[in-house]
Amino acid sequence: MGWFKKLKNKFHKEDTDAFQEESWEELGAEHPVDYDNKEQRDDYVKSCLEKMADATKELENLTYEYDMVTSYLKDMEEIEALPKEESDQLKECAGRVAALQDSKADFMERPRRISDEKYHLMERIADEVDEAYEKLREAEEYQILIKQDLGRLDGEKHAYLYRKSEVMGTIADTRGMAVICVVALGLCVLLLLLLQFFLDMDTRVGYLLTAAVAAGAITIIYIKHLDARRELIRVENGINKIILLQNKVKIRYVNNTNLLDYLQMKYGVGSAKELTDLFRNYQTEKAERESLRKAERDLDYNERELLQMLKCYQIKDPAIWLHQTEAILDRKEMVEIRHNLIIRRQSLRRRMDYNREVVAGGSQKEIKELVEEYPQYAGEIMKAVEEYEKNIEKRSTQP
Repeated sequence: MGWFKKLKNKFHKEDTDAFQEESWEELGAEHPVDYDNKEQRDDYVKSCLEKMADATKELENLTYEYDMVTSYLKDMEEIEALPKEESDQLKECAGRVAALQDSKADFMERPRRISDEKYHLMERIADEVDEAYEKLREAEEYQILIKQDLGRLDGEKHAYLYRKSEVMGTIADTRGMAVICVVALGLCVLLLLLLQFFLDMDTRVGYLLTAAVAAGAITIIYIKHLDARRELIRVENGINKIILLQNKVKIRYVNNTNLLDYLQMKYGVGSAKELTDLFRNYQTEKAERESLRKAERDLDYNERELLQMLKCYQIKDPAIWLHQTEAILDRKEMVEIRHNLIIRRQSLRRRMDYNREVVAGGSQKEIKELVEEYPQYAGEIMKAVEEYEKNIEKRSTQP
C-alpha cells in the first residue's frame, strides 16, 4: 500500500482552483461493470490503476516543464532587478553578441561567390595563378594566330583551285580550237582541189594562203596551250605547297588545342579571363571567410563572457539567453517573452490539474468507492493494487 498512499499524498499536496475543460476533454461514462464478476472487476481495477499511473507519469513531465518555465521567469526577474551599472554592462555584452550573431547569419545567408570546389581549387593554385594566366593567355593568343593562318591558307587554296579550274578550261579550249583548225584546213584543201581539177582554176595562191593561215592559227593555239600547261603545273605546285603548310599548321593547331584543353581542365576554367575573375572572387571570398572566422572567435569569446556574467547574477539557465539577447536589450521584447511564458505556465497548470484531479483523482475515488461499496472484495482489490505497484516499480528499475 506504500505506492498507493504516496500517490494519494501527492495528489493532495497542493490546493488547486476549480478545473474546467471543454466537454470533449472530460472523461466519458464507462460501460456498466458487473462488480460481482471477478474478470470484469479485475479489469475495472486495472483500468483505474493504469489511468493513475499514466497521470503520474504525465504529472512528472508537466512538473519538470512547469519548473523550467518558472525558472525562466525568475531569471527574467533577476535580470530586470540588476543595478543600473551591472545592467549596462550586461546590455553592452549582449549587444556585441547580437551584432556578431547577425553578422554571422548574414554571411551564412548570402549567396556564395564561388563554390567550395572552386574555392579549394583556387586555394591550391593561389601561388601559381599568374603563371597559369600567362600560359592560358599565350595558348589562347597562339590559337587565334593559328586559326588566322589556317583561314588565310584555306583562302589561298581556294584561289588556286579556282585558277586551276580556269587553266583546265583554257587547255580544253585550245584542244578544241586545234581540232577546229585541222578540220577547217582539211575542208579548205578539199575545196581547192575541187576548184583545181573540176573547174581548171589556178589555186596555188589559195594553197599558200590556206597554209599560212593554218600555220599561224595552229602556232597561236599551240603557244597558248603550252602557256596553259605551264600555268597548270605552277598552280598544282602552289596547291601542294599550301597543303603542306596547312598540314604543318594543323599539327600546331591540334597540339595547341590539346595544351589549351589541358590547362583549362587543370585550372578548372574555360579561359584566361575566367581564371582572372575566379581568382578575384576567391580573394574576396577568402577575405569574407577570414572575417567570418574572426567574427566567430569574437562571438565565442563574447558568448562566454555573457555566460559568465549571467552566472555571476545567479541566473539558473544562462545558456538560453545566448539565443534571446534581444530581450536583454529591449524591454518590450522581455515583456513579450514573459507574457508568453506566463501563458505557457497557465496551460501547464491546467494540464497538471486535469491529470491530478480528473484522471488520477477520479480513478482513486472510483477504487475507494468500490472498496466501500463491496467490502467483501476489499482484500482482493488491495492485493491487485499492491501487485500493480510492484510491477510498476520493477519496470522503473529496468534499464
